[in-house]
Amino acid sequence: MSAEGILLEDDLSCPVCYDIFQNPVLLSCSHNICKECLDEFWKRKACQECPVCKQEVLHDPVCNFPLKVLCDAHLEEYSQKYAADSKQYCGIHSKQLKLFCLEDKQPVCLICQTSQQHSDHECYPIDEAAIHFKYFQQKELKTALEPLQKKLHRFKHVKQSCYNATAHIKWQTKRTEQQIMNEFRKLYQFLRLEEADRLLALRQEEEQKIQRMEEKIEEMNKEISSLAKLIRAIEEDMWTEDVLFVQNFESSMTRAQCSLQDPQMVSGALIDEAKHLGNLQFRVWEKMKNIVQYSPIILDPNTAHVSLKLSEDLTSMTFDETEDMTHIPDNPERFESSACVLSSEGFDSGSHCWDVEVGNRSLWEVGITTESNPKTAGLFYNGVWSVEYNCGFYTRSPGRPKSPFSAEGGLQKIRIQLDWDKGQVSFSDPLNETDIKIFNHTFTEKVYPFFWSHMKNSPVKILPMMIVPMTVLETLSE
Repeated sequence: MSAEGILLEDDLSCPVCYDIFQNPVLLSCSHNICKECLDEFWKRKACQECPVCKQEVLHDPVCNFPLKVLCDAHLEEYSQKYAADSKQYCGIHSKQLKLFCLEDKQPVCLICQTSQQHSDHECYPIDEAAIHFKYFQQKELKTALEPLQKKLHRFKHVKQSCYNATAHIKWQTKRTEQQIMNEFRKLYQFLRLEEADRLLALRQEEEQKIQRMEEKIEEMNKEISSLAKLIRAIEEDMWTEDVLFVQNFESSMTRAQCSLQDPQMVSGALIDEAKHLGNLQFRVWEKMKNIVQYSPIILDPNTAHVSLKLSEDLTSMTFDETEDMTHIPDNPERFESSACVLSSEGFDSGSHCWDVEVGNRSLWEVGITTESNPKTAGLFYNGVWSVEYNCGFYTRSPGRPKSPFSAEGGLQKIRIQLDWDKGQVSFSDPLNETDIKIFNHTFTEKVYPFFWSHMKNSPVKILPMMIVPMTVLETLSE
């Protein structure tokens, strides 16, 4: 209910200034006056009496809070109503806007139409003009809204991609953590077995050496017992009667001439600590070559097309459209159209070499591509050096068309050698030791190994390199 429904506007007006009460106070005579008006009146009259009835005010005026609330509500309602109505009135002449100027494309009042500004302009009743212009303006607005709606859709799409990326990050972390634990579990198992083997060898040597010492001690005990018995016999001869002593002297001297050699400590009796401890870490690393593999190229799963499934060690890929990949985020590094994947490391200097196993697969492509090559294009030709097999073998450089070549018996492996500094990339068959194609180009940016495959259940694999002892020595020296 509005303030006017409770009191008339006259009841909300000050009897002195005739405006709506700003800060009403109640006098002892029951009249309400604006506090500012009362202070001004008393200042002029130099006495405290009611401006309305002239009665003396017996006590200090008090604020009339209920009336103040009603006045504030009335003022607020009036201001809102005036703000709404003012949009329909001319800001210059305060008259209602009833016409629409076609030339200036703005509503005007009747006085504006006769003014110099609009006197020669064609004007229509605002209701008729609204119907006409509303149709065209709505159409223009609809057209103008299309880019905004597309932008809104893009923002929502990117927002959803961020949600997907958050979930994917958690999934990646959990999977990577599990794989790290599995890899270290294998290393721990190897080291525990190696530790057990070496401790067993130490214990076995200990048993062998102790057994030899025990056998030596037993031999010494026998010799000691024999010598002690001989010494006692000779000593007994020394204290016999004179006749017996003389008679047995020669035989006693003969027995005293001991033919036994002096005892010697057994050579190699102690534990061979050098054998067990010498270069222990290096020899364990050297033995670890049998279980550890080194891949010169590692695939980057963040660039892989959603239809490519990478192995846990990130060295092979398989084309698979059946698996649900909706959880994979639409990140900028990922291939959108081509079933490709890049290596995790690019090259902008030096020489590099890696082998790829392609077997008898019929749809594959391997090579290098420039860092700036777009990943959103369905097919890319510039900035690519590759060998492709698709119903026949082809090589292609940045130019077109592809140049075909034949390979007797088919290609099982492809060796790719890149010399960035010399500007050369070559493809060869490592099994037959034959060249396939050599490209020469002056590289000006980083290049990445890339792989494309449409083979299901038949992975294209990067082959590991042989680890030689020198590699281990270099690793330890670092």
